[in-house]
Amino acid sequence: MNNSFFSRFTPKEPKFFPLFKELSAVLLKASDLLMECMETNDHEKQDEYYRMIKDQERLGDKLSHRIFDELNATFITPFDREDLHDLAMCLDDVLDGINSSAKRIALYKPKSIPDNARELAKLIRDASECLGKITESLDSLRKDSSRIKAYCKDLHDIENKADDVYELFVIELFENEKDGIELFKLKEILYEMEKTTDMAEYVGKIVRTIIIKYA
Repeated sequence: MNNSFFSRFTPKEPKFFPLFKELSAVLLKASDLLMECMETNDHEKQDEYYRMIKDQERLGDKLSHRIFDELNATFITPFDREDLHDLAMCLDDVLDGINSSAKRIALYKPKSIPDNARELAKLIRDASECLGKITESLDSLRKDSSRIKAYCKDLHDIENKADDVYELFVIELFENEKDGIELFKLKEILYEMEKTTDMAEYVGKIVRTIIIKYA
């Protein structure tokens, strides 16, 4: 299929790009709230942060469904329909990961939030900011492909850093934590956070696939 030929029929202002930007903005807001949640050991405040993050997660679901509805209703899309679908799904997965991390804090109520969790929250925030830059550039993908590839590499680097933080945390946890229940709580929370950076990196893989096809 000749993508350059079909691109002549693509709308100059595709409706998908603003929706992806909105979804990324919701994601960034949720990541900010997660960082704030990590700064307190007050369980009531943690519960409130979880409720606020849950609100963002619901908003993200609505935006994802709007993207899916537009995909079903649009004959010519700016990129492959499957790629746009996967991109929306994976952005929503990152948001779900943030929500799941906050949910575990609210449910498990750990005695204290370790510094490693704050590091992971910062990396999730960095990844969310990077995803926002990618969605901001989607409508000029051909012109900005090099810059977008750099953002995708940043996501990969962030995920590697998150792996290192989590692995070091697990080593120290099993060496120092004597309370088996607390050990389980903290490991579950930080595992969910590390997994969220994996999801963010996967968004970068989808975007690189789009670049190969269209840039």
